[in-house]
Amino acid sequence: MSIEISSLNPGAVIETKAAQLSVAPTEGRLSLRARGNTVAALGATLGLALPDRIGRRAAVGEIEAIRLGPDEWTIHAPAGDAARLTAACAALAAAHPHSLVDISGREVTLLVEGPKVAELLTLGCPRDIAAIPPGEGRRTLFDGATVVLWRDAADRFRMDIWNSFASHIARLLETGCKELAAETA
Repeated sequence: MSIEISSLNPGAVIETKAAQLSVAPTEGRLSLRARGNTVAALGATLGLALPDRIGRRAAVGEIEAIRLGPDEWTIHAPAGDAARLTAACAALAAAHPHSLVDISGREVTLLVEGPKVAELLTLGCPRDIAAIPPGEGRRTLFDGATVVLWRDAADRFRMDIWNSFASHIARLLETGCKELAAETA
């Protein structure tokens, strides 16, 4: 059974035998840039040790971070916590210079899961999906758009996409779901 993802509202679903695609509930997102001893201080303020290697993730409760670059992290938190976390980190700015920006309105997260999810993602992603271990993630491209893949399990990913590309990517994934399902039929 297939339901069009046209509005990209949380809960919209495409479901086939190969994979399922849904829109995740809205959450707070922060983009953090920091270096040196500032990283540990900010991690303590956020309540988790920020990952020390690109692609690694860390989580405490509902707050989760992924390291995307040498001095860059994305942090997911409950929607109501983004302002609180931003204010707490701003109090450290004089002693620990950094950039922390609320990007909650910039992106949407798609949940992509199922027995053929890795194959589905290779339809638009040049990265070796199998090389991303569960519990890690990567920034990559999907059909030319920058996305962040969070691999939650062998058969489950979250994909953060800028709003301006989300409908396009959702349609590509929907087509891929249907094509993979047709192959297994």
